[in-house]
Amino acid sequence: MSEPQDRASGIQVIDRAVCLMQALARYPHPVSLKVLAAECGLHASTAHRILAALAEHHWVDKPAEGYALGSALVRLAARARPAPRWREIALPILDELCESLGESVNLTVREGDEVVYVERSVPNRMMRVEQVIGTRAPLHVTSVGKILLGAEGATAISRYAERTGLLPLTKNTIRQTEALTEACLTAAQTGFAFDNEEAEIGVGCLGVLVRDADGVPVAGLSISSPIERRQDEWVTHLQAAAKKIEARL
Repeated sequence: MSEPQDRASGIQVIDRAVCLMQALARYPHPVSLKVLAAECGLHASTAHRILAALAEHHWVDKPAEGYALGSALVRLAARARPAPRWREIALPILDELCESLGESVNLTVREGDEVVYVERSVPNRMMRVEQVIGTRAPLHVTSVGKILLGAEGATAISRYAERTGLLPLTKNTIRQTEALTEACLTAAQTGFAFDNEEAEIGVGCLGVLVRDADGVPVAGLSISSPIERRQDEWVTHLQAAAKKIEARL
């Protein structure tokens, strides 16, 4: 088997293992092999092999009644860094920036190949852009997503493009890997990026990253507005707001 095939096979096994553990987490009691296999769309023999491997590392336990999450997960959870309390930390700063500029301000975090809107502040005006908390968007159509991809480098961008197919949401969505790579690497270098009606026609965004004390990106801060009102000068206000959030992490 070639190296790309090995990699694809390995990723598929990980995806299946994660699916099985997520299925286990939905039940307060041990779960049968039949139910787990059905939930993840796997043959029982495939699910059994993966569960057996997870059990060897104590990620899964095997009581008589079925399968349950294992003790190793408890140890890992105890070492995990708690998620920031974004409403407490960031919302006052989002409100301040929103009031100052009169436009919607969003806070996003990355989950896989998407960004998730976790907090927002919207102006009191009729013509405004309003993102719903909890909604998601592909990385390549968002300003923040471009910086995140650029920070990972050209190879990671190419893999993202291959993995996702660069799904178009509008006629302005970047569809070519070369064009996306150029946009993302430029964004990583400058520290800010634009969404030029790539997620929704008529809407323009400007985004920057929020980093932790080690310089690792933990969130994105963006301004969304009707495209005709967007101003490049907002980047300095965004960067200042991001610094305020970073100081409170």
